[in-house]
Amino acid sequence: MTLAVSPGAHPALVLNADYRPLAYYPLSLWAWQDAVKAVFLDRVNIVSEYDITVRSPSSEFRLPSVVSLKSYVKPSRHPAFTRFNVFLRDRFQCQYCGSREELTFDHLVPRSKGGQTTWDNVITACSPCNLRKANKSCADIGMWPMHLPFPPTVQDLHNNGRLFPPNYLHESWLDFLYWDTELEP
Repeated sequence: MTLAVSPGAHPALVLNADYRPLAYYPLSLWAWQDAVKAVFLDRVNIVSEYDITVRSPSSEFRLPSVVSLKSYVKPSRHPAFTRFNVFLRDRFQCQYCGSREELTFDHLVPRSKGGQTTWDNVITACSPCNLRKANKSCADIGMWPMHLPFPPTVQDLHNNGRLFPPNYLHESWLDFLYWDTELEP
């Protein structure tokens, strides 16, 4: 089937050379134009294709739906300390009340009392809980997090990322995204 293909349609799932996604959240996707370019530059292998073709004046090409890198990219061992990664570690929920709304982060030991902005001292909190706790310690106000903060591994973040699948999952991606989950009998 040949159609006019819009720029945002038909993204390709990008797998490392070991056929694992480069990332789960956000899912490692390339626009179809980038995937086609990588194929022509011989940087990827086509693993699966859409039933959609694009044409140039001299050729026709089926759009890749899954590509794997030819060279293995070693994942970082230690994730960057970012607001997003704190939220992902804490599964996008307030560690005090469980809310998923108005998320921010809170210092267990307040900065005004010498607390550092580190993996071991920062948790996800909703705005109401963060305002309620203010610059007090957990013991002072009697608010305790559901889980103590910790420096996550890349695997921890990947595992949590799998809990939040994107809005669009093409059927050709499923074997590569959830290959290590338990199968139903």
